Amino acid sequence: MRQVLDELQRRRARAEAGGGEQRIAAQHARGKLTARERIDLLLDEGSFEEFDMLVEHRSTAFGMDKTKIPGDGVVTGWGTINGRTVFVFSKDFTVFGGSLSEAHAGKITKVQDLALKMRAPIIGLYDAGGARIQEGVAALGGYAEVFRRNVEASGVIPQISVIMGPCAGGDVYSPAMTDFIVMVRDTSYMFVTGPDVVKTVTNETVTAEELGGARIHTTKSSIADVAFDNDLEALLQVRRLVDFLPANNTDGPPQWPSFDDVARGTASLETLVPENPNKPYDIKEAIEKIVDEGDIFEIQGAFAKNIVTAFARIDGRTIGVVANQPMVLAGVLDSDASRKAARFVRFCDAFEIPILTFVDVPGFLPGTAQEQGGLIKHGAKLLFAYAQCTVPLVTIITRKAFGGAYDVMASKHIGADVNYAWPTAQIAVMGAKGAVEIIFRKDVGDADKITELTRDYEARFLSPFVAAERGYVDEVIMPRDTRRLVARTLAMLRAKKSERPWRKHDNIPL
Repeated sequence: MRQVLDELQRRRARAEAGGGEQRIAAQHARGKLTARERIDLLLDEGSFEEFDMLVEHRSTAFGMDKTKIPGDGVVTGWGTINGRTVFVFSKDFTVFGGSLSEAHAGKITKVQDLALKMRAPIIGLYDAGGARIQEGVAALGGYAEVFRRNVEASGVIPQISVIMGPCAGGDVYSPAMTDFIVMVRDTSYMFVTGPDVVKTVTNETVTAEELGGARIHTTKSSIADVAFDNDLEALLQVRRLVDFLPANNTDGPPQWPSFDDVARGTASLETLVPENPNKPYDIKEAIEKIVDEGDIFEIQGAFAKNIVTAFARIDGRTIGVVANQPMVLAGVLDSDASRKAARFVRFCDAFEIPILTFVDVPGFLPGTAQEQGGLIKHGAKLLFAYAQCTVPLVTIITRKAFGGAYDVMASKHIGADVNYAWPTAQIAVMGAKGAVEIIFRKDVGDADKITELTRDYEARFLSPFVAAERGYVDEVIMPRDTRRLVARTLAMLRAKKSERPWRKHDNIPL
């Protein structure tokens, strides 16, 4: 018996050593942690239970039968984050560059299957060089097995990808189908083909950072949701993100102890919106003053900054927040903002997370670039996402709600449950000056008359009371009471049931 136990210990030690001291040292020299160190930081201390530690590849081509390392380049298992079960796999760059083999893929699909059975989140930590070319189609088949499970789990359990090193070829498609992608600045990259292939095919010289670094994917492509400075910060923030998320699509939002009085009034909200309707203000200030402890986790904060998407809590329960940002492009909706918000709204709806929407939108961004770039279809994505929602929808109109953008931003007409307006709200087809100049074209040369007509239009159409008289907003509220009213409204809506006609699936305007 002792001999067998000693053999087990030897094999375990070999697996835990990964690619060996030299490769681990090289990993640390790049400012990166090892696969196991990352898991230890991500999960609660001592909670990790590993699967398939001793799995080895079965390839014999190109001398691979002489090179076998237990674990085969990925560490898999489960553990807890603040006591809640999660499944995890962590690519080991020190073993075959973290490349995917048939056996490697089998380890990942095993935890994917278990996560789906147990209805628990799954987190993938990526640091890999793509498919193991020595295995050819077997590796490609392994990728497809992983991809299919990504699709099966979508909308059922949260899937999070953390890119912590190179991520190329097949390794980018699995993260692309997950709910959230987190990157590490300066050490992580995502691209379908790397700089060398780009140089060969297009004769374009580009660095890995320029092609697919964290800055590119958080500010331009919108592939990644957030980026952090190092492995440690990224993993700690992923723990924080998981705290906001339900375990699955039926459990409902998690509830954590809150020390913030739900009835707390905030007098400073009544001076937040400037008297000058063209002067910007920071909508994040309003959000932070309304939610529990001012704590928000922003999603895609570096992309399409004219709209804010974030997780927060009211009375200890997670909510999704969507808000026009007057500080950027006056809060207009453009193609990027519409796509960003639509994806976030659809995630919240899939996982039964109530949505609080703040509206201050002067309309859609005009121009040939937007129209030729598909603004109509992209704007329709957000409209479709909100209209499709069955979760509680609460809307606060803080200032402008003009034109079709008023409809799109969780208006009463497309299905919002409760719509409030601050006294500063302006709800109309368009701004007063533009409207008057269209209605009274013949008087445009008369400045005094146009000023008078503009004043009349503002009094008649821009007041929130007109919408309140028609029931398009349920109540005009004092800004200081917003937190209390939102908390009570969400509590009332907790039992909401919304029936939809049967269909196989929708056909959102992609």
